[in-house]
Amino acid sequence: MRALLSRTVGGPETLTVDHVDDPSPAADEVVIDVEACGVNFPDALLIMDKYQVLPPRPFSPGSEVCGFVSATGASVTTLKVGERVIARCPWGGMAEKLKVSAERCLRVPTELPAVELATLQFTYATAFHALHDRAALREGERLLVLGAAGGIGIAAVELGKAFGAKVFAAASSKEKLDFAQERGADQAILYPAALDESGSKNFAAAIKSAAGPEGIDVVIDPVGGAYTEAALRAMGRNGRLLIVGFPAGIAKVPMNLPLLKSCAIVGVDWRSFNIHEPKRSANNSRRIIEMYEKGQIAPAVSQIFSLDQAAQAIRQISQRSALGKLAIDMSGSRCLLSR
Repeated sequence: MRALLSRTVGGPETLTVDHVDDPSPAADEVVIDVEACGVNFPDALLIMDKYQVLPPRPFSPGSEVCGFVSATGASVTTLKVGERVIARCPWGGMAEKLKVSAERCLRVPTELPAVELATLQFTYATAFHALHDRAALREGERLLVLGAAGGIGIAAVELGKAFGAKVFAAASSKEKLDFAQERGADQAILYPAALDESGSKNFAAAIKSAAGPEGIDVVIDPVGGAYTEAALRAMGRNGRLLIVGFPAGIAKVPMNLPLLKSCAIVGVDWRSFNIHEPKRSANNSRRIIEMYEKGQIAPAVSQIFSLDQAAQAIRQISQRSALGKLAIDMSGSRCLLSR
C-alpha cells in the first residue's frame, strides 16, 4: 500500500509517500481500506515531535478516517468485512489501509461523502466534548469562539448554534469572519494576527462591547497566546473558559482574573477523554453523526487533497491559513461534497 510517512523529525517538507506492507489485524483490530482522512493541527505537531505522544518512526500522520472494513481480527464480533465506518486513531490515517481497534470504529451510511464523514470526529468531537461535557453550555448563553474559521472553531460555531447559544465568532481577517458567519455565527469580532499588550486590551474591549454588560458565558479557545487573557477579561460571572490548544503559544494569564470574575478555566483534552471514558466518547460521536444526518451540522471541508498532496495540507494547517477543514481523498475519485 501507499502511505505518507514521517521518517525524520521536521516539518511537512520531511514527509514522503512510499510503498509499505499492508497491515494485518490483531485479534481485536480491523483493517480499513481508507477512503478519506481528515487533517488536523496535531498532525503538524506529531511530525515535529511536539505533541503529547511520540509515535515510533516511520509513521503516517492522520487521526480520523472513513473507509470500508477489509479484514477483521479473530475476536472481533461487532464489525464485518464490507461495512463502512469512521475511525479515530492516534496516527496512521494518511495511508491506503489502516489497522485500528474495533472499538474505535463507528458504522456510517454508505451514501454520504467520505471527505465529510472523515472530518466528523476530531474537531466536532473536541468541540462537542468541550461545550457539552466540560462547559455544560445552556440555551441562550453567550458563546465566544476564538479562531472561529479553523476546524475546531467552525465546529464550535455550528454546535453552539445547535445547542441554542448566541455565538460570537472571533478571527484575524474579514474573510475568516465572513466564513464563520456563513456557518451560523451571530456576530463577528476582528482581532489582529499578532497581539501585543495594547492589542489585547482593544480585543477585550471589543468583546465586552459586543457581549454587553453581563459578559461572555463560555469561551472556547483553540488559539492560546495573548488571545486567552483578552477573552478571560471579557468573561461574565460563572463563565467558563475552555482551553483547547495553543497554536499562538501557551497562554500566561493573571490568576487574579478568575477570582475577580468568579469564572472557571477548564482544560479540554479529547484524546484523554477517549482513553479514560471510551463509552461516553463513542456516545458523543453517535450524536454528532445523528446531527450531521439531520442537517444540524455540515462539515466545512474547504479543500480536498490527494495523498501525494497531503504534506501541502499539513503545511496549510500548521500556518493557520486553512478555512474550516481539510481532507485527504485516498479513493482517487476526488469525491464531491454534499453541501
